[in-house]
Amino acid sequence: MATKRIRRKPMSEINVVPYIDVMLVLLIVFMVAAPMLTQGVNVDLPNTDAKPLDVKEDEEAIIVSVKPDGTYYINIGKDQEQAVPLEKIQEQVSKIMKVKPNRLVLIKGDQQVDYGTVVQAMAALQAAGVPNVGLITDPQEQTG
Repeated sequence: MATKRIRRKPMSEINVVPYIDVMLVLLIVFMVAAPMLTQGVNVDLPNTDAKPLDVKEDEEAIIVSVKPDGTYYINIGKDQEQAVPLEKIQEQVSKIMKVKPNRLVLIKGDQQVDYGTVVQAMAALQAAGVPNVGLITDPQEQTG
């Protein structure tokens, strides 16, 4: 006599609970790691009006540097190693922000610079219409 085989139905369900657990762990890891990747401190400033200046679309962030002696430098133009008065920096940044309002603007101040000198640069950028200013910093060395 032939015995009848009982065929089981194929299981068409996928258990997604382990995948959800892994996804939540990855989410937590990225939430903890993301703040550690940023090097600067962002400051929100109000907008103002200014005349536009033609700017290339592929240009990077505008960086205003402050040397220990209080002189200002900007990474725009052909002579970037030449000290520029703060009023001229304000005028240049104002024109650029009219053309490309989402342009990233950063201040790179030397550790020995007087706090007031950096604040003057931030105030000039505020008057130029920069909505967000980042402060470039070096990562703190870990001592153990």
